[in-house]
Amino acid sequence: MSKVASSLPVFPQDAKPNSNSTRHTATFHPSIWGNYFLSYDTISEEDDSDIKLQLLKEDVRKMIVSPVDDTFLFKLNFINSVQRLGVSYHFEREIDEALHQIYGIATKDNNIVSHDDDLHHLALLFRLLRQQGYRISSDVFCKFKNETGNFKESIVNDVQGMLSLYEAAQIRIHGEEILEEAYSFTLIQLTRSLTTKLSPFLSGLVHHSLAQSLRKGMPRLEARYYISFYQEDPSHNESLLIFAKLDFNMLQKLHQKEVSIATKWWVKDLNVSTNFPFVRDRIVEGCFWIIGVYYEPQYCLARRIMMKVMAISSIIDDVYDSYGTIDELKIFTNAIERWDISSLVNLPEYMKLCYVALLDVFEEIQLELRKEGKEYFVKYAEKQIKRLVQAYLIEATWFHYNHTPTVEEYMEVATMSCGYAMLTAVSFLGMKDTTEEALIWATSNPKFIVAASTICRFMDDIAGSEFEQERGHVVSSLDCYMKQHNTSRQNAIKELLKLIESAWKDINEQCLNPTQLPIAFLMRVLNLTRMMDVLYKDEDSYTHSGGIMKDYIKALLVNNIPI
Repeated sequence: MSKVASSLPVFPQDAKPNSNSTRHTATFHPSIWGNYFLSYDTISEEDDSDIKLQLLKEDVRKMIVSPVDDTFLFKLNFINSVQRLGVSYHFEREIDEALHQIYGIATKDNNIVSHDDDLHHLALLFRLLRQQGYRISSDVFCKFKNETGNFKESIVNDVQGMLSLYEAAQIRIHGEEILEEAYSFTLIQLTRSLTTKLSPFLSGLVHHSLAQSLRKGMPRLEARYYISFYQEDPSHNESLLIFAKLDFNMLQKLHQKEVSIATKWWVKDLNVSTNFPFVRDRIVEGCFWIIGVYYEPQYCLARRIMMKVMAISSIIDDVYDSYGTIDELKIFTNAIERWDISSLVNLPEYMKLCYVALLDVFEEIQLELRKEGKEYFVKYAEKQIKRLVQAYLIEATWFHYNHTPTVEEYMEVATMSCGYAMLTAVSFLGMKDTTEEALIWATSNPKFIVAASTICRFMDDIAGSEFEQERGHVVSSLDCYMKQHNTSRQNAIKELLKLIESAWKDINEQCLNPTQLPIAFLMRVLNLTRMMDVLYKDEDSYTHSGGIMKDYIKALLVNNIPI
């Protein structure tokens, strides 16, 4: 067994099993969507707007590659719009070259920007270059402080500049005190600005940015919202706007078809509502999650693989959390560790169905990768599945014996049981440029994935702990922290939120050059982390999917954008 298994607690001899642990079944609400997406499987891929889309794409490309002048403000604003409208995947090379030229003009030694005193311009330049991996110094913002060390009052009325600084501060790393101050200062000032008269464009953008951090937002959802804001901007580029709308609708049709295929497998092949009535029936929500990891058309195979693994791992999660007895879970874990169809013999019927589905999904993945001669890559994902269920069993054992571990003991297991280490490895499998080096990195507990898993676990625990305790569930990080430090729930949440912010700084730093892997791989981990902020900031929107999750799915997968 892997290292995570070493965390199995040594219980006192008089430890007694939980009297309610024979079988504790959760009550999850039924699927919101049912068979709604099944009909999308017949959608034609032909689109009359394709020629127009290609012509507009060329217009946008020409604007990106046009000569960079000394002020480059227009180019920065245009690249920002291209990225936020969700169409930058068409122009990755062109944007990279343009920003490299701008970096050469705007910086001098030690990555210090020596250009411009305009707050919006400077903050936008800082953010775009940081997002691209450049280690730009945050000292550039010192010029906006007064003699007493506070930010100048003169910048308060520059709402666009304040918003750009607020967004730039979200990419801060450890030790950047000026960005910590900038974040707090702009948050207060932007909140106040909402009581003043702003343009429709700026008002909508500020409202949205305060509700959802740009850095932590789901890229496809952020594009959907930004399209509605951008068209209110009097200075918007009409060609870019129409291109973004057409592109969004084109991708929406692709995603609808993918969700339809996954729904058919879930409803008809697995017959989840009948075979697994105790689990969360969330196939559409799981697909939405994966669209958050990558939405671009070149990742069709990767999405298809990940949608199925996400779905089957959700069933397995609920088997351990919500249904299986401790004795059943032990033999189920052993069966998954053996990874052999002959292990079916001793499993109860519902576990047999789940086990066969798991092996079938991975056999399908292996067949797909065999076309590229990379079928052996699957062993890395299988390894992470085994680690995942080992962690699940440890947590089930804690529950069975009413054991509350220390926060450190809990997190050693919980950063694996949250599933993000496994999902990261799986997310690489369907990417065309995947290498064994990337998979070795993904399965070696790197700092990036530890940070993502920490955010995942803490946000999940904060959002869902009350519901889970009501139904009988393993202790959460909140419970562990409260017991270990003898403190209140409110104080525990406050401390965990600090650890979440620290983990985000780790992630931001890991995205700066030189990176351990090409940024295309790191983006999967970053996007997985973003989905936690989107779905768990206020509640567990995956488990309780009838609220904001339903609105998000409508925005991305149901309602197209009028041209």
